Amino acid sequence: MGRKLLLDKAHIEGIRYFDVYRKNGGYAAAEKALKSMSPDQVTEEVKKSGLRGRGGAGFPTGLKWSFLAKPEGVPRYLVCNADESEPGTFKDRYLMEFLPHLLIEGLLISSYALGANTTYIYIRGEYAWIPDILEEAIAEAHKNGFLGKNILGSGFDLDIYVQRGAGAYICGEETALIESLEGKRGNPRIKPPFPAVKGLYQCPTVVNNVETLATIVPIINIGGDEYVKYGTGKSTGTKLISACGNLNKPGVYEIEMNISVEEFIYSDEYCGGIPNGKRLKACIPGGSSVPIVPANLLLTTAKGEKRMMTYESLNDGGFATGTMMGSGGFIVLDEDQCVVRHTLSLARFYHHESCGQCSPCREGTGWMEKVLKNIEHGKGKMSDIDLLWDIQRKIEGNTICPLGDAAAWPVAAAIRHFRDEFEWHVLNPDEAQRRNFGLAHYADPLPVAAAV
Repeated sequence: MGRKLLLDKAHIEGIRYFDVYRKNGGYAAAEKALKSMSPDQVTEEVKKSGLRGRGGAGFPTGLKWSFLAKPEGVPRYLVCNADESEPGTFKDRYLMEFLPHLLIEGLLISSYALGANTTYIYIRGEYAWIPDILEEAIAEAHKNGFLGKNILGSGFDLDIYVQRGAGAYICGEETALIESLEGKRGNPRIKPPFPAVKGLYQCPTVVNNVETLATIVPIINIGGDEYVKYGTGKSTGTKLISACGNLNKPGVYEIEMNISVEEFIYSDEYCGGIPNGKRLKACIPGGSSVPIVPANLLLTTAKGEKRMMTYESLNDGGFATGTMMGSGGFIVLDEDQCVVRHTLSLARFYHHESCGQCSPCREGTGWMEKVLKNIEHGKGKMSDIDLLWDIQRKIEGNTICPLGDAAAWPVAAAIRHFRDEFEWHVLNPDEAQRRNFGLAHYADPLPVAAAV
């Protein structure tokens, strides 16, 4: 079994409650940080760990913290981004529901490092039952001296508040989240200025993902140098993966980032393969916004090397033959799935969730949905495929926030790798209503020389 740092105690009955969490080593990292480390030492330990943001972008966490402006007399804020709305991603929900004190301890240590005395957890509106769990855990931490005034006699004060979102995907973007937290419509801000300089209430702010902040606890417990030994290269530590789709054992898995994609899908330790003996057709390994790849590019790179569950390996080949780790939403499609229908589903989602602030995204997402709907329902033309390619190209990179890119990339990757399936839908409209295109050649090994 792979080593675990976050979910190692998830099986313990009652671990969501303070007494059980404390009895099993909880808040030891907080004691270590507040009693024997300076804020700068905590930040340095996070830098040494090589921890990358677990929300999707993969930016080095310690480096992000170091950007925080520290003007005299101006409050600083830490905001926990719990607006987990990326289709296929549900790992943060698991942490908040079953290990809330792990998150709170991570928030305490991170707030101490950043000099933030007020921290907010902005949680997805659809997670209606989880704020009660978090607020109960916050109250327990207050009662036992791990929140409030002069925590552990350190002179450091911290209050944590839970803010419920209203169900808008766009509020997962950090500046839209900040706007919503301030009581405004969740529209992304133009950057610069960045939140590290002018964020919440125009004060210096750090926004980090739930998993990122929870990971601070084991980093302080074992040290940054030891944390690096988990994983490989620049993909240090462990990563939570939300595995779903056509799998025998969907769920949340904590992996060391040194296993292959093939092992993750097919080993009994993880997903246990694909039901009913069916074959793998395609996968979206990092949540709905990252490029879909066919089976033959998922299990091996275009160079013929085994594809690993790391940031670098998944991105090997760029968007031409690779994809991204993203948020770790691992969506598996078997041989019976229709890529056109799947792409339409994603396009519909991004059209619905566009805030409408930028014209390319507002108009382009709706246009892509309409064209895909025509192709899926037997009304498409061959020219529609090139039209889709042209639309996504004019959305990508031309919006204030990354939602435009998130909408464009799935369409681009679907056409890039599955163009013949789109063409089959156009040329065989009646048959496409009765059956799917099937596996075709998407699982066939690639000729390495031709692929490169």
